[in-house]
Amino acid sequence: MLLFISDLHLQEDRPQLTQGFLNFLEQQAPKAEALYILGDFFDVWIGDDAMTPFHHSIASALHQCAEQGTKIYLMHGNRDFALGEDFCKLAGCTLLPDPCVIAPFGEPLLLMHGDLLCTDDIAYQRMRRVFRNPLVNFILRNTPVSFRRKIASKTRQTSQKQTRMKADKIIDANPQAIIDYMQEHQVKTLIHGHTHRPARHHHSLKREGQIIEGQRYVLGDWSDQEGWKIQVTPEDIELLAFTL
Repeated sequence: MLLFISDLHLQEDRPQLTQGFLNFLEQQAPKAEALYILGDFFDVWIGDDAMTPFHHSIASALHQCAEQGTKIYLMHGNRDFALGEDFCKLAGCTLLPDPCVIAPFGEPLLLMHGDLLCTDDIAYQRMRRVFRNPLVNFILRNTPVSFRRKIASKTRQTSQKQTRMKADKIIDANPQAIIDYMQEHQVKTLIHGHTHRPARHHHSLKREGQIIEGQRYVLGDWSDQEGWKIQVTPEDIELLAFTL
């Protein structure tokens, strides 16, 4: 069995959510061959050099789970795209590119955080390109931690304000972008998060002159009381909510 989660938005001032995740690591994750965390694991990340005792405790818990035999994979989200190899080494996990294709049971699965699919949100996509630019990243990594905290706080506030003002359609995945990514990577199944709209969707795909049915699974974000996961076995894919 494989487990997929995303959009936990872990932060120090939400201890109930943090404890819920730690319980998940202890009780559910060890039953899986691998755990895939598809972005926005932390609510904000300004650099591996700015890790606090809170971040170290999460890394330690992940490392302990990995030592028990569960492989852990981590993908960047729009909130924690600065996560680097230093954290991954401490956590015993492997960083994945976005998008990424895996084929654990023979059938390829396309994994994404999901923000790349929101192409109608032109302002966000423009900002994404700026912050993901290697030169911009290099410059930010070499600024004081205090300055990065201020930038992250201001960017977060601006993003939240703009999101509240945007139409639901704009901040959701674009139908054509979904099909384009699935056909580009020759997959029938896509798993992603980001939109906080857990659901299973069906899409018509073209493959060698024929129309085939594709499936898209959207993970939900975690609250203090509830988490979302996807379980994948050779026989089935299930999107499930569970109590923390």
